[in-house]
Amino acid sequence: MAVFVALGAFLMTLFGGWAAQRVTDRRHLVLGLAGGLMLGVAGLDLLPEAMAAAGEEVFGVPQAMLLFVGGFLLAHVVERLLAGRHAAHGAYNGGPHTHDHRVPQVGMTAAAAMVLHSLMDGIAIGAAFQAGGEMGLTVALAVITHDFADGFNTYTVTSLYGNERRKAVAMLFAAALAPVVGAASTLLFTMPPEVLGSYLGFFGGALLYLAAAEILPEAHHAHPARSTLLCTVSGVAFIWLVTGLAE
Repeated sequence: MAVFVALGAFLMTLFGGWAAQRVTDRRHLVLGLAGGLMLGVAGLDLLPEAMAAAGEEVFGVPQAMLLFVGGFLLAHVVERLLAGRHAAHGAYNGGPHTHDHRVPQVGMTAAAAMVLHSLMDGIAIGAAFQAGGEMGLTVALAVITHDFADGFNTYTVTSLYGNERRKAVAMLFAAALAPVVGAASTLLFTMPPEVLGSYLGFFGGALLYLAAAEILPEAHHAHPARSTLLCTVSGVAFIWLVTGLAE
């Protein structure tokens, strides 16, 4: 049953990626919406779930919050290191990318994190069905609905950093298949709630960094329009609505 339900997540992820591809002529709106979706997922979905599952304090701070900050910092460090290597390589060779701030490896790393997140979504579906059919359907509804945002963000964040379209599509399909694989894996093992919560906190911090430091600034760089702001707010509101309906 869990694997069958996860097929809905597969289709919804592909639909989100397809939507991101179809509106390339309004790139600033796509990025504004993606930033809002990522901000909403990190702050309204992942962090609360992480706090509920891994809320034990470590030196006065909840474990989930420590990992949230750790994910943010790691994303920042990785991006800075890759950007430094990219700039040094371009400057040394005098190549055409000397003034290009986009680092393809950052996009692929971010997309890989989205794939891992989708895998964990599938595991969450399977674990919920182990606890009971009603809980399984509730979790599945939340996952399937927000997987539109996952597909949208996976394609957007991969292509944003200058990766070829075929790589963005490949990462999109990987993200779509991941929930099915994750749900199937629960037939073999069960993940402890604290481990799942710790991961969600860490991933939420990394996602927040990408939204706040990369996606949203890029969205407003060339088109500082109110419509872009509206897309960002709409993305956050959409995740809030999905989260509320899933409760």
